[in-house]
Amino acid sequence: MPSLRNFLLEKGFQRIKLKTTATNHLELTASINGVEGSFILDTGASSSCVGTDAVKYFDLFAEDSDIKAAGAGATNMLTRVSTKNTLQIGNWKKKKCDLVVFDLSHVNQALSDHDANTVHGIIGADVLKKGKAVIDYKGKCVYLK
Repeated sequence: MPSLRNFLLEKGFQRIKLKTTATNHLELTASINGVEGSFILDTGASSSCVGTDAVKYFDLFAEDSDIKAAGAGATNMLTRVSTKNTLQIGNWKKKKCDLVVFDLSHVNQALSDHDANTVHGIIGADVLKKGKAVIDYKGKCVYLK
């Protein structure tokens, strides 16, 4: 029987390594518009997002949105949306990727409180669905196609 890794690689998936943070979150490196950043992989987040403080860093154009964000202990947060971005995770690439922009200071404060590195954003279910993601918790990696 072939291993999960070999099976998925034969099917054209890209393997991306994950790190486990001090808070037991899964973290990965991704590039937005050619700029590398640090992200939490969150299957419970419906949309991928970037912190307000990272808009300049990733050279994003963000427009106001009527959508309110909630999660990680915060609710009714004002958001902006940045459209038509290029997202690359390992060798997997998605053009025309939309990102929600909102204040992630509460997330980064919680990470800092536990001596974990802060992040630029969150990779959520929208990207995981587009990439047909398979998460290998034991092997600490995610496969995207």
